[in-house]
Amino acid sequence: MARETQNQREKTRFAGKVVVVTGASRGIGEAAARYFAQAGAGVALLARSGGEIRRLAREIGPRALAVACDVSRFEEAKAAVDKVISRFPSLDVLINNAGVIEPIAPLRHSDPAGWGQAIDINLKGPYHMARVALEAMRSNGGGSILTVSSGAAHAPIEGWSHYCASKAGAAMLTRCIDLEERANGIRAIGLSPGTVATRMQRRIRASGINPVSRLDWSDHIPPRWVALALGWMCTDEADAFLGGEVSLKDARIRQRIGLVP
Repeated sequence: MARETQNQREKTRFAGKVVVVTGASRGIGEAAARYFAQAGAGVALLARSGGEIRRLAREIGPRALAVACDVSRFEEAKAAVDKVISRFPSLDVLINNAGVIEPIAPLRHSDPAGWGQAIDINLKGPYHMARVALEAMRSNGGGSILTVSSGAAHAPIEGWSHYCASKAGAAMLTRCIDLEERANGIRAIGLSPGTVATRMQRRIRASGINPVSRLDWSDHIPPRWVALALGWMCTDEADAFLGGEVSLKDARIRQRIGLVP
């Protein structure tokens, strides 16, 4: 009976809430969209690949909305949030997950266009989404802006100058949002998940450039763990991390979230 009660509670944990997930077509984004929908939330799935998110939205059910969107373009981000607001009564959680790791290359051989595109998606994307989501959240009394970060935000990694620079910028963006908006009920937190078993890791492995590419597949955590962490970060249990980052490499954090016994 206790387990049934707990399961029912999990299914309604985010009932009445609306969650926007960028990069929702696969990996962490897909896992997050499925998790929040299973927990009762309305979910908006944003990604450049419209076909993939429409398929996923059909699988999730009537609480899911698919919106094709390139977050690197401000007008598309604004139009996407406008669609969310027209469909749902509020916008409670924004998960900035969309990101790219390519083109992996030493700085001296890097492609300027590809380097710039990584900045557009990994840094300007979270800015665009936060910029348009803040108004809706403030009018609703607050909300959570959660950005998928990386250890690369804090330490250089060979071949990843574009990724390290963009993630470092996004981490500072989280701090700026917290500084300006905490008093308005906005909770801004980053999540550094470590390495996750996604398509991105396969591309990293194929590059063979740095130690991350040589990790065994068993070293990577499942996307579901990241989704559970994002759910936990929406609660006041994570308020100690406002303006900062939650690291899933920290065993104490995993235990608090319930990822280990």
